[in-house]
Amino acid sequence: MTEDTGAGTPRRFTFGFDPRFAPLLSVLGVRPETAGVLVGPGTLRVRFGPWVVETPLANVAGVETTGPYSPFRAIGVHVSLADRGLTFGTNTRRGLCVRFHEPVRGGEPSGLLRHPGLTVTVDDPGALADRLSQRL
Repeated sequence: MTEDTGAGTPRRFTFGFDPRFAPLLSVLGVRPETAGVLVGPGTLRVRFGPWVVETPLANVAGVETTGPYSPFRAIGVHVSLADRGLTFGTNTRRGLCVRFHEPVRGGEPSGLLRHPGLTVTVDDPGALADRLSQRL
């Protein structure tokens, strides 16, 4: 894997919280100050309350804007039974699915379950996609 030496300043992307679901997410420890995506020199780090996914940018294989979603499948932390993809969701409008070369940990504490993709419902999925695509 190569280090992303041209990354410049780290950039933080905030999650787009739907006010209808904010109280439920807050109970889980997911609030605007505890949730965000950081694209920094060589690293992608996603924090969603107590859940954290961190991987080298070189592990990002592709990105795709997705949505809208069903609230039952998108709000909170979800693992897809179909492909083990992980979702950190705060709204039903749209998000960004990030696919990885090597599956990452982050959905459960032991790290035994690895995820080939992570969907995040950030405020601006297009801007996050652009930032990550610059490094593909």
